[in-house]
Amino acid sequence: MLGMMPMVDLQHCRTADPKSGRLLTVKDTPTIPLVRQQCVNQEVSNLKEGSAFKMSKRKAKSLSDTPSIKNRRVESEDSQREDTVDERDSLKFNDLSIAPTGSGDIGVIESITVKNFMCHHLLGPFQFGPHVNFIVGNNGSGKSAILTALIVGLGGKATTTNRGVSLKGFVKHGESTADVTVKLRNRGPDAYKREVYGECISIEQRISSDGVRTCRLKSKSGHLVSNKKEELTAILDHFNIQVDNPVSILNQEMSKQFLHSKSESDKYKFFMKATLLEQMKRDYIHIKHTKAMTREQVERQEECLKDLKQEFLQKKERYENLSTLGEIKAVLEDLKKKMAWCLVREKERIVEQLQEAIELEESIHKHEENLQLCQEKVSQAEEKLRDNQQNLDSLRAEEECLSEDRLKLKEEKKTKNKAHKEQEVVYIRARNKLKQSEKEQSLLQERIDKAKNIGSQNSEAEAEHTKRLQKISTLKEQLEKLDKELPELNQGIKDKQQALFKGKEELDKLRLEEKNIQVSFEVKLKRKNQLLASRSNKLKRFGDHIPDLLDTIDKAHSKGRFIKNPIGPIGACINLKDPMLAVAVESCLRSFMKTFCCDNYKDESVLQELMSLYFSKGSRPQIIVSPFTERVYKTQGRGVKHPNYPSVLDSLIISSPVITNCLIDMRGIESILIIKEKSAARKVMQQGTPPRNCREAFTVEGDQVYPNRYYTAEYSMAKYLGGDLETELRMVESELENHTAQLSRFKLHLGSVKEDIQHMEGQLHTNIMALKKTLALVNQVKASLTELENVEEEQIDDISSLEEVAQENNQKMESEKQTVHEAKEVLDKHAKAVMDIDKQYSDVRARLDQLAEEMDPLKEEQAKIEAECSKHERNLRILESKLKGHQDNIQAMRMELASKEEEMKEYVAKAKEISQERQDVNRSAKSIDTEITRLRKRISVQESSHGDQEQVVREYAEALTNYRDKSNQVRDLKKFIDRLDNIMSDRQNRYKIMRRSLSVRCKLYFNNFLFKMSCCGSMMFDHNNETLSISVKPPGRENDSMSDMRSLSGGERSFSTVCFILSLWEITESPFRCLDEFDVYMDMHNRRISLDLLLELSERQHLRQFIFITPLTTSNLPKSSHINIHHLQDPERERSHTGEEGSD
Repeated sequence: MLGMMPMVDLQHCRTADPKSGRLLTVKDTPTIPLVRQQCVNQEVSNLKEGSAFKMSKRKAKSLSDTPSIKNRRVESEDSQREDTVDERDSLKFNDLSIAPTGSGDIGVIESITVKNFMCHHLLGPFQFGPHVNFIVGNNGSGKSAILTALIVGLGGKATTTNRGVSLKGFVKHGESTADVTVKLRNRGPDAYKREVYGECISIEQRISSDGVRTCRLKSKSGHLVSNKKEELTAILDHFNIQVDNPVSILNQEMSKQFLHSKSESDKYKFFMKATLLEQMKRDYIHIKHTKAMTREQVERQEECLKDLKQEFLQKKERYENLSTLGEIKAVLEDLKKKMAWCLVREKERIVEQLQEAIELEESIHKHEENLQLCQEKVSQAEEKLRDNQQNLDSLRAEEECLSEDRLKLKEEKKTKNKAHKEQEVVYIRARNKLKQSEKEQSLLQERIDKAKNIGSQNSEAEAEHTKRLQKISTLKEQLEKLDKELPELNQGIKDKQQALFKGKEELDKLRLEEKNIQVSFEVKLKRKNQLLASRSNKLKRFGDHIPDLLDTIDKAHSKGRFIKNPIGPIGACINLKDPMLAVAVESCLRSFMKTFCCDNYKDESVLQELMSLYFSKGSRPQIIVSPFTERVYKTQGRGVKHPNYPSVLDSLIISSPVITNCLIDMRGIESILIIKEKSAARKVMQQGTPPRNCREAFTVEGDQVYPNRYYTAEYSMAKYLGGDLETELRMVESELENHTAQLSRFKLHLGSVKEDIQHMEGQLHTNIMALKKTLALVNQVKASLTELENVEEEQIDDISSLEEVAQENNQKMESEKQTVHEAKEVLDKHAKAVMDIDKQYSDVRARLDQLAEEMDPLKEEQAKIEAECSKHERNLRILESKLKGHQDNIQAMRMELASKEEEMKEYVAKAKEISQERQDVNRSAKSIDTEITRLRKRISVQESSHGDQEQVVREYAEALTNYRDKSNQVRDLKKFIDRLDNIMSDRQNRYKIMRRSLSVRCKLYFNNFLFKMSCCGSMMFDHNNETLSISVKPPGRENDSMSDMRSLSGGERSFSTVCFILSLWEITESPFRCLDEFDVYMDMHNRRISLDLLLELSERQHLRQFIFITPLTTSNLPKSSHINIHHLQDPERERSHTGEEGSD
């Protein structure tokens, strides 16, 4: 707040001579120019953000703001010699010589012409002479109208004329406009823009019936030069013309007021206004008031400074009491120092690159070699990229083929393994069955042997034995039948499980597709809502919160939070020349459509803060920081030119140069073609050499085409630049209907699949229960069979039947052996097939792994080559730009170098704040930042007991910086105020000396003029009470006690007024002087003396122009070529509602 206090400097207030440039003083200029006293300069050298004090009106404009206006201020620095004038100098008045200050060739009125002005249809043109001019005519003839037209024509206000309060009152009744033309002489060495205006400047003012005024400034030849009010002000300043000063133009009404005024303070105010001392006084008063306000602000800030110091001491105490966390924090601090100097190193690299670029610019012969070398590098990189891409394509093709073979082998392997396992089960069952038969045969043979030894038994035992054998045979048959049923049940369960798994996979796929359609439906619905909202506000196409964000940005800019107002989103700042190219342009610009541009990082941080009100951290629009410029980059030499196809830059209408330059820098839109047809795009970009400077191209469908690759667009419709809103809305609604129908169909299908899955689960459960029952029955049969076989036969078996059974068993065993042998052979075949397929599958997988290993280096190489190619392309564009714009860009590059050096110095200063000694860094900033993050995580674990050290350090640094800045500002402001006190004291003394000098000289001239009338009188100035007392004693009344002007007759008072005006003319300067009806109250004797005085003064000031308006005769004037008399005829009066006729 201290930096914004207004300040002024009065130390260097001088007036520069327009010819020699020498500073003028009162001694050099015995007359005071009727221009603004330019005694206030701006001083902002001691404050970084100080705003200079500016005078109100155009009387206090800085010299730097109007370089074409001659400085006509008068400095009284060397006026001590003139200031010593006192009353005794009146004895030597006749010895005074008054040197004219102008050449008489500028500012003289050559002619005045009015049309439809006041009550006159047409007056003029009046050709005025360069010396004395009398305008004579009766009331109503237009005398005062000419003077009023002069004031209006030179830009004066209606109130200045004392003929009305509004300009529309000067338009003749029944007319729509009034015209006033004033021509001013413009000759000699002090002419104003003589090469533009010539020897005459024509000022044309047109006033409409509603009070609007338009100004046109023309040269002598009639050519329109300007229509700005500032140019007219500059001309009046150059010619030293003050329209509102009564000494230059004294109209009838002001003359009456002065004659009838009895107040001595009014006369004093008239004197002060005529000499512009009043303006100087107001300026000094305003400066004092501003200084007092500044002093109050400083006192308040000193109180605030105490609080800041207390806060600083508290922060310092906290900082000094911090405990370290050991070697980890020491390492972290060291990394911070390295990080700071790493950033410095990056800036130094940038500076070095700029210096190298400038050297290349200065040695132009190197550019072509570098350009050719860079082109060769680009060609080599592109060739390497093509070769690498071909190798990758061949490996990818082989990988695809092997992937297909791997899938086939995997299925075949799965089938073979399944068959092998099934055959292994068959072999094991046959072998187990053979073992069982062998065991039974062994038991049977024992029984036969036993039977032979024991002998024959009774028939009843034999019958029971036969019955038991039949039962065993039946159980075995039942067991064989159950063994056959078990694989069928297992296979059925397996089939049902596979069917159930496929059903569930299908259900998952359907649910995923339904989810994707639902997401697409929500996206389309959101897009529909955006389109509906964009009917009233197109900015909602870029997001629902974008309009609110822009309003917030405008409010923040109006409050001064931004140095320069951010621009964005980019998509809202561009328009298409051809609406059909919307998809192509959006595909090209992609994420830049919602991007914002900032001039500096301070504005970027403020914008980030505003964006956080509407967007989460991950979804905020992108911000590009680049200094704003009002000129578009020159792209000749680096932009693509094709006879049939435009570039993206040529296809866009961009009103802001900032947006254009941003897209050129970030996207290179000057080197991207738009080709409508796909075939034509492939032909131009991939069949032969692409066009010069062309990096890529886009089709009307949004496909991206490179010289060696082709990418299909993700979207088929423009999202941001679409022209036909209703068509897009209908298409979105149609897609929503399709998605709704698809969702309905998916729900029906899902229901059907769920029913099938439930049915299959029921069948699977039934088969599992049947398998369990069969397994239980098998166990039961096996138990019964074992029990029967283990029964101790008490009777001797029938040897013959046992032998028959044994023989059958032998046959059966031979059959089972053959079955086992066959199953073994089949199993071996399956095992060999599995080994073969495993070997093939392993070979394919090994080759795929080998291909992956071979492709990884190629991919890395491709990324490196692409990066290298991009780098070379950037270098190529830079070199081409340098080669093309050598002379134009070298100065800009030097300025940029200076800026970067300043920025580097700032980084160095910041780095030195962190570490005074420069750190040797051989790591990247990213790796250092990663290490810092890791260490901070480790420190955060230990900071629970110690507190946040970084926060304490940061708060201490901020408090220290804030306290130092504020204390320095307060100290600088106090020094400045003290200096301003000294300057103002000196200026006040000079002002009083100048005022005394002017009043003394005015007295001398006034007494001299009265002496010529054989009168005596005096003029008393009381500067303390601000009064001017004029006393006059006519001839024969020298001894009268009453000498006030109120005792004089009207003519004598008018004559005294003329003497007073002439005295002011003697001490002021102006190219012309006008008096309106100065002699209306004079008798013929006083009138003749007054005329003689006026003519005598005109001869003495022969380089000034005089215009006198009188209704009386001029027959007694001497004949002279220097005197021009204009007689006005009485026009036919028309009734007017302006009320101007009677006052004329």
